[in-house]
Amino acid sequence: MTVTDAVEPVKPADLRPAGPAPTIVVVRPPARGARALLRACAARSSVELRAFFRNKQSLVFTLFFPVILLLVFGSIFEGKVEGTNVDFRQVFMAGVIAAGVMSTAFSGLAINVAIERDTGTVRRLALTPMPKSAYFVGKLVRVVVTTVLETVLLIGIAVAAFDLPLPSTAERWSTLVWCLALGTAACALAGTAYSAVIPNSRSAAAVVTPVFMVLQFISGVFYPFDKLPLWMQNTAALFPVKWMAQGFRSVFLPDSFTAVEPAGSWELGRIALVLAAWAVGGLLATMLTFGWRGPRVR
Repeated sequence: MTVTDAVEPVKPADLRPAGPAPTIVVVRPPARGARALLRACAARSSVELRAFFRNKQSLVFTLFFPVILLLVFGSIFEGKVEGTNVDFRQVFMAGVIAAGVMSTAFSGLAINVAIERDTGTVRRLALTPMPKSAYFVGKLVRVVVTTVLETVLLIGIAVAAFDLPLPSTAERWSTLVWCLALGTAACALAGTAYSAVIPNSRSAAAVVTPVFMVLQFISGVFYPFDKLPLWMQNTAALFPVKWMAQGFRSVFLPDSFTAVEPAGSWELGRIALVLAAWAVGGLLATMLTFGWRGPRVR
């Protein structure tokens, strides 16, 4: 027998270590699409907030206009609301908070979208790789931040200067939160949809401001709601400002004030239903009417 015949070939299986085969765990990275969308939304939200706070006209009209109303009318009106022991200024201050929500979420947003559409900004953003949903997320973040800031500012001034009592129970604080959230959503989506009827940037304020002012007057912001004509009450009941003002009255005023409310109660369930319906309706209207290009943009 030769040496060559005595050596057996080495098989690959003989090189494997003894014992069970090792388990290989494959870790998949997160989907790039989700990460990209989050980055785009964060970047767009940052741009929206910087643009808002750098624009002095936007700050004055959107953020400080309700504050001016609060200071002026709060200094003028005095006395008790007829049939109650509640100071009229407290009623007015609860209503002006609702006006503040409409100012930031409806008026400011509708004018801003109309200007961006007319100047071609919306069209250019639609042609970039940025997801279109990031544009709406950025607007929503801007509205939420400015609305919360507006509300805190109004409540702080009302408490410090006009003795508005803060909510006394956790339930009232909860009502403040959900009424503010639903009211903001309803007004923001309605404002985005309403921007479709604004023909150009120059007429934006002229088309939006009358709606903003009229709804304040007929919704019980400047005057006790039960003292308004019945046709005006019925008209206001179709829009969210009346229900926001009523919800905020339930937060800051005593339950005895329901004696002069039209329904004799706060109607919190109906408030939530109406505001939610406006939010859904505004979303559907936005989906059907929103355009990425203004009539003068090619």
